[in-house]
Amino acid sequence: MSNEPSGSNIEGDRPVAESVVETAEATITDDAELERTLGLTGGLAIGIGTMIGAGIFVFPGLAGARVGTAATASFAVGGVIALLVALPTSELATAMPKSGGGYYFISRGLGTLAGTIVGLSLWLGLVFATAFYLVGLGLYALDALAEIGIAIGASPGLLVSVLAVLFGIGFTVLNVTGTKNAAKLQNGIVALLLSMLVAFLAFGMLEALGFIDADTPPGEAANVWEVVPIMSVAALVFTSYLGFAQVATVAGEMKNPGRNLPLTMIGSVLIVTAMYVLTIFVATSVFTQDALAAAGETAMVEVGRQLLGPAGALVIIVGGLLATMSSANASILSTSRAIYGVSKDALLPRRASRINLRYGTPHVALGMAGGPVIVLAATRQVQLLAEVASFLHLIMYGLICVALIAIRRDQPEWYDPDFRVPGGPVIPVIGALASFGLIAFMNPVSIGVGVAVIVLTAGWYFYYARNVKLKGAL
Repeated sequence: MSNEPSGSNIEGDRPVAESVVETAEATITDDAELERTLGLTGGLAIGIGTMIGAGIFVFPGLAGARVGTAATASFAVGGVIALLVALPTSELATAMPKSGGGYYFISRGLGTLAGTIVGLSLWLGLVFATAFYLVGLGLYALDALAEIGIAIGASPGLLVSVLAVLFGIGFTVLNVTGTKNAAKLQNGIVALLLSMLVAFLAFGMLEALGFIDADTPPGEAANVWEVVPIMSVAALVFTSYLGFAQVATVAGEMKNPGRNLPLTMIGSVLIVTAMYVLTIFVATSVFTQDALAAAGETAMVEVGRQLLGPAGALVIIVGGLLATMSSANASILSTSRAIYGVSKDALLPRRASRINLRYGTPHVALGMAGGPVIVLAATRQVQLLAEVASFLHLIMYGLICVALIAIRRDQPEWYDPDFRVPGGPVIPVIGALASFGLIAFMNPVSIGVGVAVIVLTAGWYFYYARNVKLKGAL
């Protein structure tokens, strides 16, 4: 695709590809032709690697405590919405194989105001998501200390905050010193994590189906098969699916993108959704609602203990540590690239896109990513952080679908995608309605914080970016 719109390309390292494959650290310009070396298998590895993370270890206890086994439906709803957005994103990505993904598509399809809101909201949405991952990491680190017999003391909550902040600082420094360093850590984490999860789920399904007796503890709470509670839990756990659209950022490096990109995005969502649904099914088969509520964010540790004794608990603790580390590390990287991208488009001061001459990384953007992440992580507000992150991403996903409709309507000369969503406007319309509609089931406080972020980003547009003209925008 050589005639896509020219514009302020979001330069730098690919924000997601580093999580599973090594990439060059050279800055990529608009005129550079990306080498298409990424096949279907590599694309699936990126998609799965960006989504399998903290959510699968933190949410089963929270979701199962609310609705029991019905939480499987909540995760399935999240997967369906992700699929509805994956198809429009695939079409846009094959027409505009640019780094920046959703921000680039929306800014070019809906203009500078929408681009500013989405670009800055993506930054802040990733900040909330990263803080959520770091709190989960702190909770699992606390369990790890307890498991090996180290006394926690009288203030476990304070220790979680301290651990979350320290890990946040560590990952920020790691990313400043070079993307390859972060990528090597990420590759090993994802490979080990996936193998552990497959083995655990295989054993858990044998117990859930009655082939193994794990002596499930009794409980009095019943499952809640009602629409509103299920959808409310879906809104909470949607944070688990935030990585799927990031596959679009490597569209320019994918072989046969018209075929492989949609297969990669759809396949990634289907595989990860299946793993999430199986995980929550195992958790709610071993423990009932009241037991999951008592165990909280680290309920999966107790599920592992129930299935395999102390060895099972240790496997889940290690898996939880790996997952939350993977999510936090990749998310800090992506957050900095979101800031870098909007700065290159002059929607933020240009100095935010400065590159460290020694390490070749956007150190200012990384500082703008890590600073607020560390502050939010110290709050330990797991559910609020997760829902605000979901809110801001759902806004972006809905607008991606709207951008596709707008671009198809205007039919600019440069728009020639290798893949087109079938069914005309039906799928993007449903995708937009589903994305925006899920927000209605969130906690009012989370909605209020999300709306405040949107208002602030719109205010920034009128204060700073209203006169910015984006090349290639409709």
